[in-house]
Amino acid sequence: MKKVQIRQASIGDLDAVTGIEADCFAPAEAADRESLKARLGKFPGSFLVAECGGEIAGFINGAVTDERTIADEMFENVSLHDPNGAYQSIFGLDVIPGFRHQGVAGQLMKAMIQQAEQEGRKGLILTCKEHLIGFYERFGYKNMGVSRSVHGGAVWYDMILEF
Repeated sequence: MKKVQIRQASIGDLDAVTGIEADCFAPAEAADRESLKARLGKFPGSFLVAECGGEIAGFINGAVTDERTIADEMFENVSLHDPNGAYQSIFGLDVIPGFRHQGVAGQLMKAMIQQAEQEGRKGLILTCKEHLIGFYERFGYKNMGVSRSVHGGAVWYDMILEF
């Protein structure tokens, strides 16, 4: 595997992350270009990319909030981002197929956890599908059960990692 560099995303990454998002999520679940652009503009510090050999292999992003779970409106309404909030949310952890199962997702998650801890957050929150619960538990997340989220018509589980 090539060396992975984790860095803050920039507006110049918009085309790449838009394509990756479309590859990683069903159309009803994927953030569109305008939503990703708004996120990059509102909370760039909470938007990290993984580069491998000059190619963006994946990314992680999410708003900061005082809530302990993600509400569906958070995905589209960037004004709900509170830079002084207690919890770093994870809206998406995306890795292109050619770089999966090589530790890229884990490196992105570890970088976001470390950043949240350094920023004095209480922890991180996310929603995931049932088959990914075990993956997130390896990082210390706890399953809080089926989420109220109906984003994209899927069944989601609320996960929390508290420091």
